[in-house]
Amino acid sequence: MIMEKKDISQVLPATVKALTKCNVSSVLAECQHDGEPMPSGRVLSDVVDLVRAIVFPGFFGDAYKDDNTLEYRTGLCIAKVYDLLCEQIQAGLCFANADCDCKSERRKKAKNMAVEFIESLPELRRRLLTDVVAMYDGDPAAKSYGEIISCYPAIKAIGNYRMAHKLIEIGVPLIPRIISELAHSETGIDIHPGAQIGDYFAIDHGTGVVIGETCIIGDHVKLYQGVTLGAKSFPVDENGIPIKGIPRHPILQDNVIVYGNSTILGRVTIGKDAIIGANIWLMEDVAPGTKVVQKKNI
Repeated sequence: MIMEKKDISQVLPATVKALTKCNVSSVLAECQHDGEPMPSGRVLSDVVDLVRAIVFPGFFGDAYKDDNTLEYRTGLCIAKVYDLLCEQIQAGLCFANADCDCKSERRKKAKNMAVEFIESLPELRRRLLTDVVAMYDGDPAAKSYGEIISCYPAIKAIGNYRMAHKLIEIGVPLIPRIISELAHSETGIDIHPGAQIGDYFAIDHGTGVVIGETCIIGDHVKLYQGVTLGAKSFPVDENGIPIKGIPRHPILQDNVIVYGNSTILGRVTIGKDAIIGANIWLMEDVAPGTKVVQKKNI
């Protein structure tokens, strides 16, 4: 069969018309507002880079730390974060609101949210420093705190998570997911911003770690590569659509360790000081202080 040769001038008009026809897709029409910008992954990546430079000066951003100019440079970075976040939060609010409030109201709300995020930066640094300490104390290969900050992917992933989680607490839509997915792409670590994670959180190696939306993780918890804290099943409504927001992921209490490639599913509780060995599949509670390992074949 000989295919008819077509010129781009023949194909282009019909293709453009098909792709730009109003309401061609109800899925797209529902979440896009004519003439309004969408949140930008590129801009939010810039925001993440700036926040990393603010929290860990010298390790991210400018590769030097001059105490004489630190206050000035930190102020500049914070001002940039504020401006970019105001713009992105406005876009996110419009995206999430079918009626899309008037621009002045969105602008006012976005400014308030951006200010609240900026105000949280000292606490963000404090919590991330506890994570750095936890990873250094738990890894004999680590030579310094600086090595943890500079080289360990978990710090980037947890940092993005802590930024995104704060934005969720403030009520910012969509943007937290974009920020968490930036870390997922960069590190292979997937932490939903809705999860609740305590201080001194450590992820060793990290590749393939998955932490679901409704997980609750206490202080001094350590996960190894390939760990999944997921949902066992998804209750559905009368239309067969999964019900959103219900607790469906594990609870890990303080001082829990989960070794590589273990999977814990459902709203189960892993008690304080418990140890879950490698390659374990769990869908039930574990008592405090328990060690769960594979049975030996004799």
